[in-house]
Amino acid sequence: MSELRPETRIVHVPQPVVTDSRPISVPIYQTSGFVFDDPAVMAGAMGRPDGAFVYGRYTNPTVRSLELAVAGLEGGVAAIATGSGMGAINIVLLGLLKPGDHLIAQRSLYGGTAAMINDLTARFGIEVTYVPENDPAALRAAARPETRLVYLETISNPMTLVADLPAMCGAARELGIPSVVDNTFATGLLCRPIEHGADIVVHSTTKYLSGHTDVVGGIAVFADSARYEQVWRFAIELGATAEPFASWLTLRGLQTLALRMERHCSNARHLATRLAGHPAVAAVHWPGLPSHPSYELAGRLLSGFGGVFSFDLAGGRAAGEKFMSSVRLALLAPSLGGVETLVLHPATTSHRAMSAEDLAANGIGEGTVRISVGIEHPEDLWADVSQALA
Repeated sequence: MSELRPETRIVHVPQPVVTDSRPISVPIYQTSGFVFDDPAVMAGAMGRPDGAFVYGRYTNPTVRSLELAVAGLEGGVAAIATGSGMGAINIVLLGLLKPGDHLIAQRSLYGGTAAMINDLTARFGIEVTYVPENDPAALRAAARPETRLVYLETISNPMTLVADLPAMCGAARELGIPSVVDNTFATGLLCRPIEHGADIVVHSTTKYLSGHTDVVGGIAVFADSARYEQVWRFAIELGATAEPFASWLTLRGLQTLALRMERHCSNARHLATRLAGHPAVAAVHWPGLPSHPSYELAGRLLSGFGGVFSFDLAGGRAAGEKFMSSVRLALLAPSLGGVETLVLHPATTSHRAMSAEDLAANGIGEGTVRISVGIEHPEDLWADVSQALA
């Protein structure tokens, strides 16, 4: 380098090679591409997911660390990290479905997923049949020769219905239909869908996996290598890949997931139990309550009942708006799974794309409030909620 002019030397910065030690935390590889000495190695890296790192749209060492960590958490063979949770859902649906195919989905779905499925129907002629999340007989009856996927949510958003994954994924497998499970609400700590027969697991890593409301991301985890490679090729064409810094933030959050989930679940129990006895509340939808329709199944399938639930206010829409404008500690904001407690009105926010008929069919009313319970002290949370109800 000594013979180079200053203008050139500042472009080609020396990089130390770490040999006899390694970093404690995963480094951020904030680079768009990688340098090769051998043209053949570079060419080979462009065509396979397990080749050398070549370009940021394909993957990156920091992103790969996140993929390996979440694949290990979920018991999968590989994963693809994406720029958002909807990015993860889209690479799976668009990567595995084509015009004329048929999709079976559970009736109670996140609003963004429901909107995407409606768009698939309108844009590509992909037909969809909705079935209950716990009825394998309905799944079998809905199956056709052109059925290509079954789509489920471990815990549904926002009514927290628990899918009977062993029965539903088992029925799909008997029929030779791969199943996709959104495990965002449960995480791989409360439930591991692949162990119950799921072929693909998706997450919005924005939520519990990162856990600090400071990053947007998603991930799809695969039970087999062939389907992983098929979706990976589509994902790099679509350009939905995660970027290094967001992946690094998610990894940092992931390390405390077990501690946070324990507190999320215990705080949710504290609030849900007390809300269930409040005169202003018509119903509480949390699978840890004996009154919930998924209570027995949740006790068998989950190691915890989750930190998100919804409740119906007896005063309807006006009561819901008054409650959300009256909380002081809880925050009126989108998303969920962060350390802060958040509230929102599903009918006009997360599920705004659904028709009034679909909202009613899913049990989402004008007075339904969703709460993502944070890790604050439970008595401080109850004091805030009770004063807002008053």
